[in-house]
Amino acid sequence: MKIITFRRGIVLVCIGLITSFGFSSFNKNQKTIWGQNLLDSLTESQKRETQNSLKGLKLHPDLEITTFATEPMLQNPTNIDIDSKGRIWVLEAYNYRPTNTGNPSNPAGDKILILEDTNGDGVADSRKIFYQSPDLNAPLGIAVLDSMVIVAQSPYMWKMFDDNHDGKADRKEILFQGIGGEQHDHGAHAFVFGPDGKLYFNFGNEGKQLLDAKGKPVLDQDGDIIGPNKYKQGMVFRCNLDGSKVECLGHNFRNNYEVAVDSYGALWQSDNDDDGNKGVRINHVLPYGNYGYKDEITNDGWQVNRTNIEPEIPKRHWHLNDPGVVPNLLQTGSGSPTGILVYEGNLLPAAFQNQIIHCDAGPNVLRSYPVKNNGAGYSAEILNVVQGVNDQWFRPADVCVAPDGSIFVADWYDPGVGGHQAGDQTRGRIYRIAPKNHPYKVAKLDLSTPELALSGLENPNLETRYLAYRKLQKLGAGATKVLENSFATNSNPRFRARAFWLLANGPQGFNYIQKAAEDANPDIRMTAIRAMSRLFPIGQWKKLGDKLVDDSDPQVRRELAIALRHNSSPNADKMWTKLALLYNGQDRWALEALGIGADGVWENRLDHYLESIKTLSAKPTGFNDLMWRARSEKALPYMAELIKADGNLDQKLAYFRALDFIPGENKHTLLVDLISNRFKNDPASQLVALRHVKLAVLQSNPAAKKTLLALMAKTSNELDFLELVEKYELTEANPKLLKMILEDKQTRKAGQIIYKLQGGSELIDKTFRTGNETAQRAI
Repeated sequence: MKIITFRRGIVLVCIGLITSFGFSSFNKNQKTIWGQNLLDSLTESQKRETQNSLKGLKLHPDLEITTFATEPMLQNPTNIDIDSKGRIWVLEAYNYRPTNTGNPSNPAGDKILILEDTNGDGVADSRKIFYQSPDLNAPLGIAVLDSMVIVAQSPYMWKMFDDNHDGKADRKEILFQGIGGEQHDHGAHAFVFGPDGKLYFNFGNEGKQLLDAKGKPVLDQDGDIIGPNKYKQGMVFRCNLDGSKVECLGHNFRNNYEVAVDSYGALWQSDNDDDGNKGVRINHVLPYGNYGYKDEITNDGWQVNRTNIEPEIPKRHWHLNDPGVVPNLLQTGSGSPTGILVYEGNLLPAAFQNQIIHCDAGPNVLRSYPVKNNGAGYSAEILNVVQGVNDQWFRPADVCVAPDGSIFVADWYDPGVGGHQAGDQTRGRIYRIAPKNHPYKVAKLDLSTPELALSGLENPNLETRYLAYRKLQKLGAGATKVLENSFATNSNPRFRARAFWLLANGPQGFNYIQKAAEDANPDIRMTAIRAMSRLFPIGQWKKLGDKLVDDSDPQVRRELAIALRHNSSPNADKMWTKLALLYNGQDRWALEALGIGADGVWENRLDHYLESIKTLSAKPTGFNDLMWRARSEKALPYMAELIKADGNLDQKLAYFRALDFIPGENKHTLLVDLISNRFKNDPASQLVALRHVKLAVLQSNPAAKKTLLALMAKTSNELDFLELVEKYELTEANPKLLKMILEDKQTRKAGQIIYKLQGGSELIDKTFRTGNETAQRAI
């Protein structure tokens, strides 16, 4: 549905070959995948038939894949969820982008289906329509939470309610609205229930804003309007179950399709590059971070030239060399990333346990990304679950965990993705993946006692955990003993974390946070920091912070740095300084966490930090990096030292670029001084410095402008020349621009610029009126 260029002509011949299959038209006992030699014996139309749905797939050897449902039971699935009964809820998108595709649409609207295996043979034989309406057109997100079903479809995020539990929606309410991206893949996406009792969700870069049910702008955690004045592009959010207390947890993604939350409260996402630039990425989301799709200062795209630009396009795509951009966990190349989860079950093999599992519809693959700790951050590799090696129509759109620990994959099944196109409207499949000899069986959920409710909380299925969480929350003191026991003794740290979140949200929450902060497991200590910073003011957790600041684990220190964000208290300054002094100068994750922790209070942070190092015989190891990351004029003298120092210009480009992010006017005075003095005889450095002087300063400084014009006269790089002319509105360049047009050198760009400049259009008109046919053709 995204990214890969759609090649319509080669596939439309296949559309219309579908006949009226029954709901169980495939071979229920077919569990093997055929090789290429057997596929070669099939015609193209036979390959698309449901009985052959598994034959083009290459599966991990320790797993088995079975077909749960196919067309005509469902078509065009975009998103799924699985309830505690093991039923598969499916969003259909027959009415997908009709103005783009030219495909017919159903005036009755799209459907939300409930598919169920009622006889235990592993195949869906029951199909209910939970909701169908003309207002449902290509929805992209669904979350099933007992009688409440949250559906995301720009411009709305709805809560639908099945009040009498008959499998039909009885009423619908607006949760949020005003979200951009109607009939667009980059709009509103799915919600998930977090271990802390909150909802998490996101939207892509068409979303732009959130309005509440009454149409009023939603305010973020700082009391600011969630919109483009503060945030850029795609965003990820957290809120209460009723939609209150919305927090924006990250921004400047392109199309972050879904968010997955693990039991510790850590967030994981994928993001989609501009089509075809091999820049698809997986992110660990540091809360409140900037993820670099657009230039933070200018809002320019990645293609626009900048100092210290990344040499590789996939990295350039995310402005990774800029201060203030959180690093990527992994870049996976070209793709169309969609559904994602963190698998916390134990049915799948160990290689997949506690790891991300992710759909990428572009390269026809469902993958896992085994994550390893790497300093304050993480690294990851790729491990395929299943790939359509011999079936390029396999388009995994979403993946969910069932109550038994198996996973289900929704297959959009289409000849292509990208450009909001769809070559097929009639097909769609749901597959189940599990180890061999593990048929699909879901026990009836029993939450009648605290012990049984705790067992439900430990289930890998999200709705089961939601029901158990709510039951344990309702039990209150009656559940405390079992939760305390799980938190204290459970051998699975993720189960301990789930129990902890309930305890931390209770009346004695701070006592449990204190215990968690002293736990031997760093993941539990990080969970404690996340809870304490959300639930209690810093004055209450200062003593804990003072202990955690010296934690041996860099990831724990990372979380503590983030917890200090926007806190201007002296306690926060002291903690931040201690953390900054422990920064080793090698860990970008730690550096960006320190930057988040200083956001909005850089003056306070640097005052305390610089005062604390006055008595040191040498600057701390990470000092230069901290000044590079700082957003304060207090960092300017140190940037000046680094730029003035002897050394290769390439080694200084990062420091020149950092000047763009330092507020105030003094940096321009520094740059003019560098041009006139330190780099007087160094034209290459002069040109770099001039790129960072703002227009008003250059126009008011004849000497600097003269230097720039002299340098431009010598440059042989036409694109550099045009960039500088446009940036500094250099009317003196009009004659050369005209010459470039007449000589057919960068004609389009030169023409765009000359018409913007004073006197440019007059020069063009005058030249045209000379009657010179060659000039007239060029113009």
